[in-house]
Amino acid sequence: MKCPGQDSRFWKPEDVFEMQCLNCGWAIEFFKDDVKRKCRCGQEVVNPRLDFGCAQWCEYGDQCLGVIPPELEELKQELEKGRFKEKFSQAMKRYFGKDVTRIHHAQKVARFAEEMVKREGGNPLVVLGSAFLHDIGIHETEKKHGNPSGEFQELEAPPIAKDLLKRLSLRSEVIEEICDIIGHHHHPREEETLHFQILYEADWLVNIEEEGILKNREELKELIPKVFKTASGKKLAENLYLQ
Repeated sequence: MKCPGQDSRFWKPEDVFEMQCLNCGWAIEFFKDDVKRKCRCGQEVVNPRLDFGCAQWCEYGDQCLGVIPPELEELKQELEKGRFKEKFSQAMKRYFGKDVTRIHHAQKVARFAEEMVKREGGNPLVVLGSAFLHDIGIHETEKKHGNPSGEFQELEAPPIAKDLLKRLSLRSEVIEEICDIIGHHHHPREEETLHFQILYEADWLVNIEEEGILKNREELKELIPKVFKTASGKKLAENLYLQ
């Protein structure tokens, strides 16, 4: 069966349209799934109404759309990030239910993580997925082990996270990386990825306040250079807690 998003039998009249070439004024006909078309004058024109649709989350999206031009790659990433940010948030809220404290903690970590990935680079889906779901095993930990210790959270969280992420139709490699980060988010390895480091530092930015560490300024001065390895994370920590 052909993908419905690419099957012209499901298209509407407005899915085929014309626009003028900015170079010569010639009318160029676009189909909604055209990434760009070449005008008779030789000018390549990007489709201004390109809808990435299911290609934002489908693992075969690249095969449907082909190579995304640089002009639209940033837009594609923003659309993808916005869609999954909401999905991650809703999955987290459903899991925690009435546990407002944990919901607020995850939201704060996600806000810091989003700010850091903008400055440091990396895949926003991995970073945001990890941030929203990093404590997702805490209820199971309390039920099975009687306390929310980090070691038990890391043990219980990955299977829960994987089940939630599969329902969101994420690519398998993204799911695996998110689960790996969640599965050791309290314990950095000797060499870590940028994605892990962003989540780790974002969590610390929230925990410093929530756990009362900020009461001791001298300890904070020693802690920050040990924990914060990214330029943006270190700057956020210093601005928040040492100013």
